[in-house]
Amino acid sequence: MADRLVADVMVERLKAWGVNRVFGYSGDGINGFMGALRRSTQGGGTDSGDSADGGGAGAGVEFVQARHEETAAFMAVGHAKYTGQVGVVTSTQGPGAVHLLNGLYDAKLDGVPVVAIIGQQSRSVLGSAYMQEIDLLTLFKDVAAQFAQMVSTPEQLPMVLDRAVRTALETRTPCVVIVPHDIQKAPAPELDQEHGIIVTAPEWQPARVLPHDDDLARAAEVLEAGSKVAFLVGQGAKNAQAEVIALAQQLDAGITTSLLGKPHMDEALPFAAGTMGHLGSTASAHLMGNCDTLLIIGSNDPWTEFYPKPGAARAVQVDIDGRKVGNRYPVEVGLVGDAAETLARLAELLTGAGGQPQASSPQAQARKQWRAEVEEQVRSWRALAEERSRVPASPVNPELVVRELSGRLPHNAQVSVDVGSCVYWYARQLTLPAGVPAHLSGTLASMGCSVPYGIAAKLARPDRPVVALAGDGAMQMAGIAELVTVAHRWRQWSDPRFVVCVFNNRDLAEVTWEQRETESEPRFPDSQEIPDFPYAGYAELLGLTGIRVDSPEQLADAWDRALAAERPVVIEVLTDPDVPLLPPFPAGAEKLDGMRSALAEEGEAGRGAVALLDTYAGQEESRS
Repeated sequence: MADRLVADVMVERLKAWGVNRVFGYSGDGINGFMGALRRSTQGGGTDSGDSADGGGAGAGVEFVQARHEETAAFMAVGHAKYTGQVGVVTSTQGPGAVHLLNGLYDAKLDGVPVVAIIGQQSRSVLGSAYMQEIDLLTLFKDVAAQFAQMVSTPEQLPMVLDRAVRTALETRTPCVVIVPHDIQKAPAPELDQEHGIIVTAPEWQPARVLPHDDDLARAAEVLEAGSKVAFLVGQGAKNAQAEVIALAQQLDAGITTSLLGKPHMDEALPFAAGTMGHLGSTASAHLMGNCDTLLIIGSNDPWTEFYPKPGAARAVQVDIDGRKVGNRYPVEVGLVGDAAETLARLAELLTGAGGQPQASSPQAQARKQWRAEVEEQVRSWRALAEERSRVPASPVNPELVVRELSGRLPHNAQVSVDVGSCVYWYARQLTLPAGVPAHLSGTLASMGCSVPYGIAAKLARPDRPVVALAGDGAMQMAGIAELVTVAHRWRQWSDPRFVVCVFNNRDLAEVTWEQRETESEPRFPDSQEIPDFPYAGYAELLGLTGIRVDSPEQLADAWDRALAAERPVVIEVLTDPDVPLLPPFPAGAEKLDGMRSALAEEGEAGRGAVALLDTYAGQEESRS
């Protein structure tokens, strides 16, 4: 096609923003954009083997076809999480647009930049109740609250797309651009600076944000006064790991992380108490329950019942987003700023204010005793985690599945985790090597994300192995279909290792245990039992490698084989749904009566779960 179209301008603008990959599913409403994506790759080939830096200057914009628009949106979210760049997803109007919502809400709730480019029927038929015509601006009003716009004229397109990408990056939220079919096919406009025409530029740089000096001084006073200091570290500390550790050493603080913060802290440190909350560690529960001072760094973790009791600890919070300050805990001082620079400035102020008191002073002794107490709790937790992974189960303890991966995980791996009971075992049993990213749908907690996330990670860094952890419910919801995408693409990857570990217990185990814990209700088989499926056998049908594990003795060899394989692997492990999802004590102790009452109603079917629950409770009580 000789003449440039608006659709070509769309691709050119994305390239100008550094976008090298668009995820999605085609349809008539977006076909003009599809044609432009095709034209962009003619003569230069696709960009499937590049790294996350955007590829070469002459490369086109690759289109990645998912099996469903929802998983395409998850891929865009995964791309944003693993690369730090904007993720882009596209779909047609009507049902295609509706299917994007779940992934876009994942982006909104976890705070990552995503742009959705969505087709629409031609302007001439809008308002006629035309086929697949729905009010897209109303549909996306909440999820894309920061920016959602329909392009009404060709001249409007560059400005709208620029604003969408810039807003997504600035606010770390999903933004939506709706482009009617006839606009996509219109001739590309030549824009002059005139009334009614806005000429924009594809440019954005993050601001340098620092708190005011007076606020830093007040925060330093609060922290300096503490004798039992705890840090809660979230994903906002991603680029501040060295500063977090240095300040913790200075204050003799213990560190716990939110679920999203787990990859951003070295959990091998003796004062790293692991993940906090319902799925966290006993060491974290002790840290948060006994501290007198709390520093929250880049976290908006919703497990508020595991924070210190209001008033029990003086608190300081550091976050780049002022809307999150004081959102989960009544903090005394809120510091809006970049985590790394803010913590470095606090460290300087604390040194000047006596943040490193004389070794013989009472406060210094109190801090040293606190640090020793924290480290003892960490040692106790690690021993408990090891002990629990070895508890006999029928046929395989799911904690052992992840325990056997820990230590085998390659230093350059990328990890994705689905939603369900496997998140508990990831949080409690997997120690990530430094620099290994791990992502999941943390706040929306949507099942079906792990394989799409893993595909996005692999496309961004095809030279790095990927390990995805998923329950059987999540696999049946979305993962099985996206294994087709893995089978379609893996030969393009310089490192073909893509390992999906499926916890096959034929039960929606997390919800089963939630029913027992929060409702004192027995398991409801009609709701919780899911069909069996030959995950390993299905992998073989796709030309991948399938490994089926039905005894704990097979686990180590299964991981070794999978991580050395020359093609993607599905490890299907038959795990025991009766292994309890027991919250750390003291919260866990308060849940026992309700769980036991529910299990009593299950009769013989619940006997194994009762025995395992009693074992877990006894282990924790013996250490408390």
